[in-house]
Order: sequence, then C-alpha cells, then structure tokens
Amino acid sequence: MLLFITALHLKANAQQQQDTLTLGLQQIEKIFTDSNLTLLAQHYNVDAQKALAEQAKVWQNPTLNTDWGIAANGKFVQYKKNADGSYNGQYYIQIQQLILTAKKRGKLIDLANTNTRLSELQLQDVLRNLRYQLHQDYYTIQQQLALLAIYKDQGVQLDKLQNGMRAEMKAGNIARKDFVRIEALVISLSQDIADLRKSLADSENDLKTLLQITNANQFVKPAEALNDDVAMPDNLQSLTDYALKSNPNYLLQQWQITYQKQNLSYQKALQTPDITLGPNFDRNSNFAPNYVGLGVSLPLPVFNKNKGNIKSAQANIKQQEAITQSAETELRNNISNAYSKLLLSIELNNATQKAFYKDYTTINNNMLESYKGRQISLLEFLDFFNDYTDSQKKMLDQQLSLQLAKEELQYHVSR
Repeated sequence: MLLFITALHLKANAQQQQDTLTLGLQQIEKIFTDSNLTLLAQHYNVDAQKALAEQAKVWQNPTLNTDWGIAANGKFVQYKKNADGSYNGQYYIQIQQLILTAKKRGKLIDLANTNTRLSELQLQDVLRNLRYQLHQDYYTIQQQLALLAIYKDQGVQLDKLQNGMRAEMKAGNIARKDFVRIEALVISLSQDIADLRKSLADSENDLKTLLQITNANQFVKPAEALNDDVAMPDNLQSLTDYALKSNPNYLLQQWQITYQKQNLSYQKALQTPDITLGPNFDRNSNFAPNYVGLGVSLPLPVFNKNKGNIKSAQANIKQQEAITQSAETELRNNISNAYSKLLLSIELNNATQKAFYKDYTTINNNMLESYKGRQISLLEFLDFFNDYTDSQKKMLDQQLSLQLAKEELQYHVSR
C-alpha cells in the first residue's frame, strides 16, 4: 500500500515541479498589489472621489432667459430699423447667475475633499486586510509543506520497515500481528497525508485568488522555509501611540467625525438663502426703447429653516464620536492582546526547545536501525514513531503561531 502511495506522491511532485511557481514574500506582494482586482476597484473609487472634489470647485453655469416677439395684431413682427432710427419689434434677454452665500461653496469643497480622504483610508484598510490574509496564507503553506516533507520522510522509513517485515513474515520469523500493526500505521500516515494535501489545496486556492492566478495547475511555492526568526518589537505604549496615528480603520473613524462636523456647518449655512442675480436687457419695453435692469431673487426662509437637518447632523456627530471612542478602545485592546500572544510565542521558542527538537530528530534517525537490531521492541518503535511525528507537527505549529502572532501585531499597528 505504501509503495502505491509513494508512487502517487512522486507523480504529484513531478507535476508540481513542472507547474510550480516559486516566489518569495516580497515577490508575492508585488504580484498582489499589481493584479488584485479588489484593490484595483478601490483605486478607481479614490479616483472617482478626487474627480468629485475637483467638480465641487466649479461654479454653476449661468442661465440664459430670452423672450422674442413673434406676432402682434395678427401680423408677424419684422425686426428692422425704422427710418427715424428706432427699432421695430421687441425682445428680452436676461443672464442669471446663482450666488451661493454663507461660504456654501467652500463648505461643499471641504466635504468633497474629506470624502476623498475617506476613500483613501478605505483603500489603505482594504490593502491592510488583504495583505494580512496574504501573509497568513504564505506562512500557512510554508508550514504545510514542511509537515508534508516530514510525513514523506516517515513514509520512507515505514516503506523500508514494511518491506523487511514482509520478508521476515514469509520466512516465519515474525508474527502476522506485528506486520498488521505496521500496515495500520501506514494507513494512518497516508490518511494524514491526504488530509494535509486537502488543507494545502485550500490554502493554495486562497493565495491564488489573492494573486489573481487562474491556472488550475499552477502551484505557488514559498521560496523561503518557515522559520522562527522573529524579534520582539518596541514596548507596548510606543506601538499603541504609533497605531493611533497610522491604523487606517481608526483614522477612518476620526475622519468621519470631521466629515460630520463639516456637514453640520454646511447644514447651518443652508439657513441663509442663496441669491440669483440676473442682469437683463429689454428692447422696446413698455416705457423705454432700450431698457437695462438687474433682477435679484432669493427664497424667503419662512417655513423651511433646515432645523431638522441641523439636528440630524448634530446627532450624527455625537454618534460618530461614540463609534470612534469604541474603535480606539478596541484598537488598544487588540494591540495589547496581539503583543501578549507574540511575547508568549517568542518565550516558547527558546533555546531549550530548539535543542530538544534537534536531539529528537537525531534519535529518530537511529530508531529504525535500533528496531531492526532488536535493541527495542516493536511497541517501543511505534510509540516513538508516533510521538516524534506529533512533536515535529507541534514544532511547526509553534513556528507558524510565531509568524502569525507577528503578523497580527503588525496588522493592528501599521497601515
């Protein structure tokens, strides 16, 4: 059975070598930032908000009003100059321009500029979240590939042992029950390998989706192996202070307060009526042949004084201030929690444990020969085999936890 499984692994590895794309973390980030469609869509949103900010600076177009006489007393009017120098016919021309009062135009520009800033922070937050997921997938694949290599090495040892025991059983030197126990171990290991390959396929799928890789046969392999080279960052207070100035999700909430305050200022300004100015010219009006006038119009704030919108804007400010305060509390707690987890992971990854895993590997390499030489029993060999496999998995899990703890702290602190 193990020979069959090994053959399948060799075939899969040959295919993987053919379609493998080996990339370092920096290379993967470059592909990610250049090709991720979610980021691209958010970039377009920023561009759209910048365009709206520019549009807010533009004055409204003037309006042309004109009135030309067509017929009078049953006859068409002919526009011509009379013998006495006067003009025949009557027409009216007016140009109207809306003048925004109470600095409304400037307030609208401020709102548009703040909207642009909000969209930029949303882009940073999307990038931060996707990069965090990208790093998680990268380190997870590193751990899964390292564990798969350990399983394969264990499989090679079992393959040798199984072949030797099969010959010994045929010669009548060992009982069949001992051979069956090795077969059971082979089956268990093959199931572990199958489960691990499924998890690896899921991780690959997530990573390829982030990188917009659609080739189903493409396998993205980390160029670096999983390691435990992580240093403890600055003290907690300095990290928190930096996060309050750089975390895009928190800054987004702060800028929302700015937006709501600007909106309140604009709503108050709407209480002041805007003015429409309209210089006009009327030829052959009722009392003057060439009349020039100036029209002024404005709504009278009798019924609608915009009080409801002002109260709503005031409530929105208080609501956003509460949301921002909650976001600050959550950010501080997240940083403190991530800092504690990273500190714990670094403490677990000490020199004593590293030496233990190294010695354990050395002993494991000699266990098969010890069993063949009848220095240990089959039960001792099986126990050690299972314990060693579990310990190697825990070592890799510990290294993965260390990297993920580092990434979690980085996620909350920086943009």
